[in-house]
Amino acid sequence: MNQPLARVFNQLLLAPALALLVAGCSTTTTTTTSNPPTAPATPAVAATPAPAANPVVTAPPTAAGVIRIKAGSEAPYTDSKGNVWAAEKGFNGGDSIERADLSITNTADPAIYRSEHYSMDSFSTPVANGKYLVKLHFAECYDGITGTGQRVFSFNVQGHVFKDFDVWAKAGGPFTAYVESVPVEVTDGKLTITFTPSIENPQINGIEILPQP
Repeated sequence: MNQPLARVFNQLLLAPALALLVAGCSTTTTTTTSNPPTAPATPAVAATPAPAANPVVTAPPTAAGVIRIKAGSEAPYTDSKGNVWAAEKGFNGGDSIERADLSITNTADPAIYRSEHYSMDSFSTPVANGKYLVKLHFAECYDGITGTGQRVFSFNVQGHVFKDFDVWAKAGGPFTAYVESVPVEVTDGKLTITFTPSIENPQINGIEILPQP
């Protein structure tokens, strides 16, 4: 074989091997794309609690079994200690009157004595059987009474009799509060006070009935 042909023949034989060698030696570069940096998490913001509703202010509840009545009044009354006095009830006979803006001494609650029930025959209210302290509130506020002995009456609280009771004399003058306290026991489910006139009419400004141990 002449030399030129031999050289061509050899190139043809070597070409596939060279191609494989180049392919095996070629380096494949893989580009790794890293994930983008994660943005910092936004801190959670606590919900602002709704403002509490304005508290409802009420008068303190009346203690169990306690009865307070403001004689002559058409509406309940809350005294300086937060005690609620009911409008008048429980009287048999007589009439009532309110006198606004009177100056009453010897009391932290002059409003109790600015109304009264007068000329009544009795007062009664249902209560549980047991012992009670009954407080009777008086003040002489009628301008027709000008001294002792001009209003005299008797009353009976569950069998406890008070004869010839004179509000002016007991209080020491007009427009002055006086409280008569009477311990009693109820056995028939009803507390009763009776009034008997002597001179002028009986009168009263308030009644408290307080359970005792």
